[in-house]
Amino acid sequence: MNPFRLLAIGKSDVGLRRSNNEDAFHVGVEAGFLALADGMGGAAAGEVASRIFVDAAREAFSGAGLSSSAEGTVERVRRIFQRANEETLRLARENPGNRGMGCTAELLAFAGNAYVLGHVGDSRTYLFRGGRLKQETRDHSLVQEQIDAGILSRNDARSHSLKGLISRAVGVEDHLPVDLKVGEALPGDIFLLCSDGLTDLVADLTIQEVLSRPWELDRKVDALIEMAKTAGGHDNVTVILCRIEAEVGK
Repeated sequence: MNPFRLLAIGKSDVGLRRSNNEDAFHVGVEAGFLALADGMGGAAAGEVASRIFVDAAREAFSGAGLSSSAEGTVERVRRIFQRANEETLRLARENPGNRGMGCTAELLAFAGNAYVLGHVGDSRTYLFRGGRLKQETRDHSLVQEQIDAGILSRNDARSHSLKGLISRAVGVEDHLPVDLKVGEALPGDIFLLCSDGLTDLVADLTIQEVLSRPWELDRKVDALIEMAKTAGGHDNVTVILCRIEAEVGK
């Protein structure tokens, strides 16, 4: 018996300056996973890459239901990234128009009372717990490397001209290192998965304030997307929120 149930909603918006949406997402509550990808590449190639990742996650979790094994879920998450990486590289080789395509990706899966997080790129996953927002992922980007080295402050990084230059993505190299994290999920937790169309324009403290409000998840998602658009909306914006709720009687 799983110790909790998941309530989740995701939405994606093309933004104000893009003609197409290269983000993709899937909310698989019954199967116990959430997936988000932000595509890159010319023409519609980024859209193809992000869809490959999300479809790989859907196929891997199809009919699986919530797992009780964190170890098995870690391996499943790892295989999804590798499968998507191989498929993206294959399509890029076969279709010159798709060369250079790839995507950043977030995959959050639940097993028993644990969560398993896989991450590549500069999309992000956050955990809102006890009124505080914590970033669970580290951006794979040139700007983050400069922050880590003490060259750049986090405040200056927000307006840096190279903040969109990522150092790791699905579908770029044959070998794909994946950041994997396992933690304990608690009733009341809210997980946020988002593309950089949100975090480039909306500060973490503002996101924390929105998540603190006594609103339903869909209203919070809408508010975050509208904030990104009000701040410029220069990129696609995708937001998934997932709340952990204790099962009745637990």
